[in-house]
Amino acid sequence: MTDLTRVLAFAARSRVPGGFGYAGDDGTVLPGRPVETWISARMTHVFGLATLLDHPGAAELAEHGVTALRTGPLHDAEHGGWRAATDDDTKAAYVHAFVVLAGATATAAGVPGGHELLTEALGVWEQRFWDDDEGLARESFDRSWTTAEDYRGANANMHGVESTLAAADALAPSDPGVAARLRTRALRATERIVHGWTRERDWRLPEHFTHRWEPLPELNRDRPADPFRPYGVTVGHQFEWARLCWHLAAALGEHAPGWLHADADALFTAAVERGWAADGHEGFPYTLDWSDQPVVGARMHWVLCEAVAAAAVRSALTGDPRTATLQHRWAELGERLFLDPSVGSWHHELTPEGAVGSGTWAGKPDAYHLVQMLLLPGRPVRGSVAAAVLASR
Repeated sequence: MTDLTRVLAFAARSRVPGGFGYAGDDGTVLPGRPVETWISARMTHVFGLATLLDHPGAAELAEHGVTALRTGPLHDAEHGGWRAATDDDTKAAYVHAFVVLAGATATAAGVPGGHELLTEALGVWEQRFWDDDEGLARESFDRSWTTAEDYRGANANMHGVESTLAAADALAPSDPGVAARLRTRALRATERIVHGWTRERDWRLPEHFTHRWEPLPELNRDRPADPFRPYGVTVGHQFEWARLCWHLAAALGEHAPGWLHADADALFTAAVERGWAADGHEGFPYTLDWSDQPVVGARMHWVLCEAVAAAAVRSALTGDPRTATLQHRWAELGERLFLDPSVGSWHHELTPEGAVGSGTWAGKPDAYHLVQMLLLPGRPVRGSVAAAVLASR
């Protein structure tokens, strides 16, 4: 059975100067790869969560991540913000959302430098990426912030919702006004993407857009297994957006619009009914086309993790025994097929038949989805995973 302590021990092996590296199958950092901000920020978040749970050694690893993000080579002291990687000067919303998340969790856990990291990262997010006229985040810029990419994406905005909810939870005790603003912005983005475009398409989530936020449904048809911008409907993101809708509703309390729960249920149901065993093999394919046919049949660990996490939240909210059954069924699948007993972590990609695959992901880059999945069941439904963990201490 997957054990959090073993997962964290595996994750700790990815520590490198300047952050955390891309881990291979055995946890050893793959040689020749740059240090990437999204991995360093996610792992800082993971060890921040572990610090909240008083795991031995977690606080030192979380502090290492915070220090690396604040002063290491990924941080751009000249122009502000964070490079995508040590060999890539792109300033990407996806990457910066995870720096905000890392800062929020480090702040909640009392990690030295965490509040300063959160303050800086939020400032960059709000000044550079957030487009208040659209109620959504821009995608990316060059290093000096002079040229913006024409593309816009739902993925970066989804993680922007996640990170701003976490930041709101971390800052609410000291600055409730900022927390309220962040939650309002998370609601605006969710309303446009979920209650707008996704609902209009019968709960088929569009991922790609022009700079005017016109959908690009055919983008990357020629390379559908792209790790960040795949063609078609990404089943795991439907589960992830559903969970975020429920967390957002909980964070907003009496001010939450009723559609948040209704839309989350619809997204969850669509992902289950259209995604599960869509190609005749158990599990969820990575992507479907717009007629609900499988495109990339690979089974990604993060998709199953998000399915389990969403089911855990839905079960806690509704008490629905059918959802609890699904949660346990999917968790059992993870234990049976994805768990690598030699190291305690999960394989990141399998073939539809259950063999280890590497068409999109080589090795086991990080522990973010798996750790969050392990921590959510049995905890209060709140605006962020860190808040749920903190509330259950």
